[in-house]
Formats: sequence, C-alpha cells, structure tokens
Amino acid sequence: MLHRIAVLVLDRFAPLDLGVPGQVFPAARAPSGERLYEVVTCSEGRMPVRCAAGYTVLPDHDLDVLDTADTIVVPGVHGGPVLRDGTISGTLRAALQGRPRVMSICTGSFVLAAAGLLDGRPATTHWAEAPRFARLFPQVELDPDVLFVDDGDVLTSAGVAAGLDLSLHVIRRDHGSEVANAAARRCVMPPWREGGQAQYIDRPLPDEPGGGTAATREYMLANLDAPLDLAALAEHAKMSVRTFTRRFREETGQSPAKWLTGQRIRHARHLLETTDLGVEEVARRAGFGTAVSLRQHLHAAVGVAPLAYRRTFRAAGHVQAAASKQRGRATAPKEKA
Repeated sequence: MLHRIAVLVLDRFAPLDLGVPGQVFPAARAPSGERLYEVVTCSEGRMPVRCAAGYTVLPDHDLDVLDTADTIVVPGVHGGPVLRDGTISGTLRAALQGRPRVMSICTGSFVLAAAGLLDGRPATTHWAEAPRFARLFPQVELDPDVLFVDDGDVLTSAGVAAGLDLSLHVIRRDHGSEVANAAARRCVMPPWREGGQAQYIDRPLPDEPGGGTAATREYMLANLDAPLDLAALAEHAKMSVRTFTRRFREETGQSPAKWLTGQRIRHARHLLETTDLGVEEVARRAGFGTAVSLRQHLHAAVGVAPLAYRRTFRAAGHVQAAASKQRGRATAPKEKA
C-alpha cells in the first residue's frame, strides 16, 4: 500500500507550497524502485481555488478524500479570514480533526491553529507572520526561529523552502536517511537542514573573499571523530575566538558547538541505519566518545536510545511496513544501549 498524502488547498494558496509535496514525496522510492507515497489534492466541495500568483487550480477531490489519507498537508495562504482573524469554516475545522498526521507549510500553520490542532503544542510559521500568529493564537507554543517543528502527529514548517526540509524530514522519519537522501538527489536539493536551524539569518556579506567559516565547517565535517575545541577551530579559520563565534553564528544561525553536535548526531544516525557497527564504535566515529554520551545526545534529539533507533530503521520489512498506513509518530521502545 502507498502512503497517501492529501494536500488541502485553500483560497489564495502559496503556489510553491502546493508544489512541494507533489514533487518531493513521489521522489521517495523503496530499494526495489517502487514509489512509497501517493499524493492527491483536494478542496472544499472540489471547487476551483485561486492562488496568490494569479491563476486557478481545480483539485481532483473534495474533503472526503481526507478520510483515506495517512498524512494531510496544508500549504500556506496569502490572505483570507484565517490570516485576518484566525478563523476557518466549521466544515474545514471538522475535516481536520482526528487525523493520523497533519503537516503545514508556511502560513498553513494558521489553519492548523484555527482548527485547534496546535493548542498547547510547539509550532512554527513564516518569521514575518510570527507576530500576527502569536496575537491570534496565544495558546500555541510558537517558535518563530526554526525551520520546522516535529511534534509527532502534527508538524509545522517555516516559509517557502522550509516545506522542502519538512517533507524530506518526514521521509527520513518514515523510511530512514538513505531513502530521504536519494529523494533529495532526485529533486536536486540539499539532503539535510536540521529543523532547529535558524529560518532567517540577517547577515552582511563577508568583508573580504575567504573571510567566512565555510572552510572550517568542511574541516569539522571531515573530522567529526576528533576533539574539536573552539580555540582550535578559530585558529583553523585564522580568526580570534570572538570573531569566529560571531561569524559562525551569522552564517549558520547556530553556535559552533550546537552546529557540531547536530552534525555528529546526523552522522551517528546514518551509521546506525546503514551499518552493523557496535554502539561504542558508532559513538567513537561520530565524535561522542562513549556509548553513554551518544545515548544522551540521541535521546535528546529523537527520543530513543541507539539500539531502539537502529531497530526502527533496520527491522526486516521496515520499508514495506512504513509505506502502509501511518498512525502518528513512529517510536520504538526506549532502552539502554
């Protein structure tokens, strides 16, 4: 069975947001080549829907198709009552209740909040609309600085390209990094941007060619298993510690330590998914040193221990099982590595 993605299109939708799920999810393939997702599009009453760029689309389905969906995606909107006063129709609100998994791109988060799906939960939206969102929905734990928020059965993303990041994250969560990375290659896009990365970084260009931290970031990635202290990294970049830290944050939105930890977690997850290395060796190669340290960092990042994470992505038939109906967050029993 294909995992069905239903894209719910509202009046004055953002055109790129509509195209993202239809492009990224079909690019995910099983090792045997079969597609893992089916994408369908719907609107209230199967009515034509006008987009913010000046054209109209005619979805193939009405809201009844949501009953067959494993995941619902709500693209952003550029106007209407949901942005003006935080309201949606009773029909739409009812249609979004009790679904296995719901995602929003950009201001689609306003729709989820208006439906009551974000009450008391963490979420994000486009940085420029964050003040309006916070005013209309004070009951939501808004984080306006990140690319996306995964809260299990409800996921939200920031504006425009962050929908690509969230879609790849969902594929990675469903099927592991190899499938997600292959989908990214088919879409000619970077395979990974951590959800906690800053969505909007207002920075000047480097003062002179070669004045940034890109070369040092490449060095860090090539030496994840080595001790990388701040002073040594600053020396590699030929900067003072203070200048290096400032430049690094300007260019990535994160401190060097936080960025490095995220890359090490990513590498550890890749090793757990794709190799049979012991947990101690995974910890060493990822730069965490010990299994205890790896377990603490991985649990903080994804909520499970290394062996549980490996079992989730290496279990026999995982791809086939994950392609069938998804019911909320895929978790494994917590255990000590």
